[in-house]
Amino acid sequence: MDLKLAENIRSYRKAHRLTQEQFAEVLGVTTGAVHKWESGLSIPELELIMKMADFFDISVDALLGYQMKDDRFEAAERRLCDYCKVRDPEALAEAEKLLKKYPNSLKIVLGCADVYAFFSVGGGRKQARRALELYEQALLLLPQNTSPEISELSIRSSMAGVHEVLGEEEEALRILKEHNACGIFNDAIGSSLAIRLGRPEEAEPYLAKALGMGILDMVNTVTGFAFVFCARKDYAEARSILSWGIGCLEGLKKEALPDFTDKLFALLRILLAHADLKLGDRDAARAGIRKAAESAGRFDAAVNYGFTSLRFFPASEQPVVSDALGATAAESIRETLRLLKDEELAALWKEECENG
Repeated sequence: MDLKLAENIRSYRKAHRLTQEQFAEVLGVTTGAVHKWESGLSIPELELIMKMADFFDISVDALLGYQMKDDRFEAAERRLCDYCKVRDPEALAEAEKLLKKYPNSLKIVLGCADVYAFFSVGGGRKQARRALELYEQALLLLPQNTSPEISELSIRSSMAGVHEVLGEEEEALRILKEHNACGIFNDAIGSSLAIRLGRPEEAEPYLAKALGMGILDMVNTVTGFAFVFCARKDYAEARSILSWGIGCLEGLKKEALPDFTDKLFALLRILLAHADLKLGDRDAARAGIRKAAESAGRFDAAVNYGFTSLRFFPASEQPVVSDALGATAAESIRETLRLLKDEELAALWKEECENG
């Protein structure tokens, strides 16, 4: 069994900004004892391990560095998932069995918290309170986390959702606002303010920022999918998702003022032209290239890294946005052509630019 007790004692002590001498005083032992533990020369008695875990506010498992084997985790998670799919209350009994067996496993505690949260929807106040209790426990177990999909933010978000189920909207809002790193919860905050709390004026700035982030997320997702489908030579699917993305942007544009959407249109249309060309539709590809050139020209002639031409954005909440492809729309298209490695498309683009 691979334990990391020595390493963890040292790292948690340093995280609490204690010297070995100060930590020894806390525990009532000698400085030499702490030195031996951290060097792996000796192992503290169980009572001292428990005392250290309490002091660091973590579980004994986390201090030891013990992790349950993945196969047991996966089997337990599958059982819980199967019960939840058909909303079988047996999931709750199964969750309690697992919690008794693995009370200090982050994955089990968090998984069981999610099960209770799931069953709280529809009036299960008892299940909601149990979910919150387990989420709090999961926060204490976070030091053993190895999954990038789990973090304090993800747990706090789940807790906010449970508070909403309980009708505790202000508490849910407080949690989301306090942990809104990089605006990750702007959509949830805005929706809660507008729908549940009846404060539309306060909601609008959050919703505007969320919409701006959502537009960029959509374009990034559509662009990524386009490259995935093109790599598979599934150009019809690439054309479908690019057409959908362009349609979404067009639906948001309220007037023909140049802004950052023109740069995004240029990117999506050059990718669409690539798909059309690969499908043998040269006329559609040429038309797409001309539209891409028009969009790029509009942006580069009057650079505007905002969304001033889009609907739903109040003037006071105009976001400033950017991408990593190039400072100008023309540079972005050249970089996209380089990534596509489509010589015919590059030649048609050059021809269009020269003729333009």
